[in-house]
Amino acid sequence: MTMSWISAAQKVLEEVHRTQDAAIERAAVLAARSIAGDGVVYTFGTGHSRMPVEEIFPRYGSFPGFHPIVELSMTFHNQVVGANGQRQAMFIERVEGLAEQILSNFRLRPTDSLMIFSVSGLNAVPVEMAIGAKKAGIPVIAVTSLAESNAGRIRHPSGTRLADHGDVVIDLCSPVGDALIHIDGVSEPIGPVSTLTAVAVVNEIKVRTARLLAADGMVPPVITSSRLVGEERSAELFEAAYLDFARRAAGTLRTDPAGM
Repeated sequence: MTMSWISAAQKVLEEVHRTQDAAIERAAVLAARSIAGDGVVYTFGTGHSRMPVEEIFPRYGSFPGFHPIVELSMTFHNQVVGANGQRQAMFIERVEGLAEQILSNFRLRPTDSLMIFSVSGLNAVPVEMAIGAKKAGIPVIAVTSLAESNAGRIRHPSGTRLADHGDVVIDLCSPVGDALIHIDGVSEPIGPVSTLTAVAVVNEIKVRTARLLAADGMVPPVITSSRLVGEERSAELFEAAYLDFARRAAGTLRTDPAGM
């Protein structure tokens, strides 16, 4: 039996490689500019788009400067039904005005940027996160599936999708419906691919950002396994990364009652 999903997914990754190089490079330039300027790259996603947010930081092979915004009400739906279920999460990510409340916690500074992940790019929260960032004057990196977004009905009163607000737009190249494989006897396709391409995109951005920082003499502390560098060096890197993240995070929270 052939590995049908893996073969199909490789083709989608190849399309990302072939078509998204320039956009990924622009995203890395924005990220490096924010990190070098003592700002942060806020990262945000709802639903399964939480996964690339957590992939970019913190984990082995990552470094501070990326600041995850993870709202559990829209992402923690492992129980599927009942409390914290899928129905609630899918409802909440369509609530207008919620993004403004999320962003009101943060100081959005000129050195910052915001990377938003949304496969459809149609729900209110990711769209309004982008609108809020643009209003604050910080650049937006929109990571989305253009096929999925263009196939869907625009829901937001502004008449816009996430991609309409991106200073940089990266296409995940996933098909409408996300799933890749058609099976005899099953009407609907199986096996979504957008998580794979999103994780590939964020790691490419992360690598290119590190390269740009290192070229400017700013070598970031990279969280690294003790199996690779030994326990002492690993502990040093973890501590350096955590302290750098904490220092940057201390400047992200809004303390001025006047607004963002």
